Parts: sequence; structure tokens; C-alpha cells
Amino acid sequence: MTTPAVTNPAAPPAADDIAPALAAFPDFPPRADMMNTENIHDHGIQAALRLYLGNPETTVVLGEVPLYWRVRTGRAGVRIPDLLIAFHIRRALISRQKGYAIEEQGKPPDFVLEVASDTTAVNDQTDKRRDYANFGVTEYWLFDPDWGQRYPACLMGWRLVNGRYRRIPIHQHGPGRYYGWSAALGLYLCWEDGRLRWYAPATGYLRTHDEERSGRIAEQDARIATEIDLDTERTAHIVTQIDLDTERTARLAEREARLAAETQRDAAQSEVERLRAEIARLRATPDQP
Repeated sequence: MTTPAVTNPAAPPAADDIAPALAAFPDFPPRADMMNTENIHDHGIQAALRLYLGNPETTVVLGEVPLYWRVRTGRAGVRIPDLLIAFHIRRALISRQKGYAIEEQGKPPDFVLEVASDTTAVNDQTDKRRDYANFGVTEYWLFDPDWGQRYPACLMGWRLVNGRYRRIPIHQHGPGRYYGWSAALGLYLCWEDGRLRWYAPATGYLRTHDEERSGRIAEQDARIATEIDLDTERTAHIVTQIDLDTERTARLAEREARLAAETQRDAAQSEVERLRAEIARLRATPDQP
């Protein structure tokens, strides 16, 4: 396949700079099987990738978008990847043309992934790989959720070097776990017991919708547990304070009782001394006739 020269613009133009008269890709029927839905769309991995990769103005993470050098009236030569990622492109142009026209974007996508199915497995490994290399797609990956029954391996990747794809090393990390490094995305692609996962070295796994929900529930439960612990601690502190106040009150009452007893004893002693003095005085006084 002959490939026109592509220039990589330093910065994509704004949406208003795109000419209004643009040819559009034809409509394509939806994919008949559920493989990409089950492995990409249902888990919300596209949203997770968009958040991680950032730059929503110039970065796209899309599924089943027609891809070709230029818009054609027919369908010959057009590829529709299960997952396409591209940086420094014109998002509005994709919306207007209902696809990714490499020549008009000025660069090919940076990453393409195909999910194995009975109807596409052979083509994914042959014609599509050849076409994506001719398109200039930087990385091409294959994912088979069924333990490599449709592909030679459950996870495979290629990186474009001098116009040809070179295999990306895939490593095994325990039974049922394989991973490879995507330099294009700065992520590890992981095959874990039939699930496609993405791992960032600095932050860990990109979370799916279910994991995000579970994480929020766990965070909420942890916050409630912390509040309960704080309330329990405050209650224990109040109880301790009450006990201390009760003890102080008891000591004060005991002291007051002791002081009252001492006062009463001193008063009685004084009365005894007074009576003794009075008796002594009466004895010393002569009887009157």
C-alpha cells in the first residue's frame, strides 16, 4: 500500500479553523459479536484512559471509529479498530468526518488494539497488522480473553520501527497473568485471567466503573467507621470526664463531711472547756449565807 507523506503539526488548529465542507466516512454496521463491548466498553476503560492520558482537547480514546488515509466514498481499505488512541489531533475533525482521516489529521494514531473474535481473529493478525503498519500506527496490540484460543498468545503487541512492526516483549507474572509495556501510552497492558487491565507505574491499575464504585463505597465505609471511632472516643472521653467529676465530687463531699465533723468536734471541745471553767469558777466562789 502506498502511503502519502504525513506532517505532524506542532499544535492542532482550533475547531473554528476547520473548513466547513468536509467529506465524511460512510456509515458502517455495528460489530456483530460482543467481545469489544464486554472487554472494553462495559468496564468503562475508555473513560479511565481518558482521565489518565489527559489533554481532552487534543487526545482521543475511541472505539470502532473508521480509520484510513483519507475519506473515501467506499469502504475498501478502511479499518475500524476496537480501540484507537491518538495524541495531538483535531477532535472536531473526527466528529465532522465520522472517522479518523490520517492525511487530514496530519498524523496516524499512536495506538490501536483489537479484541479477538471468531470472525476477525485471522484478519487481525494478517491484513490489519499490515495495514496499520502502512498507516503508520505507532503500536498495535491484540487481546484474546479466551486464553489465546484465537491468537497465538492471549496478549500480543508490536511497535513500529523504521516502517515495520517489531514484537513487544510480553512477560508472565504468575499463573494467568501476562503484561507488556506500551511506550506510546506509558502504561502496562495486562492480561489477567481473561480480563484486559491497564497499569500505571506511578499510580497502579486504572480502575473500572465497578472498581470506582467499590472504591467510593469502601472510602465511605472507612469514613463512617472513622467517625464512629471518633464518636466512641469522644463518648469514652466524656464518660471518663464524668467519672473524674464524680470522683472529685465524692472527694469534696468527703472533705466537707470531715470539715463538718472537725468543726463539730472543736465546738464540743470548746463547750467542754467552757463547762470545766465554769465548774472551776463555781468551786472557787465561797458559798453565800
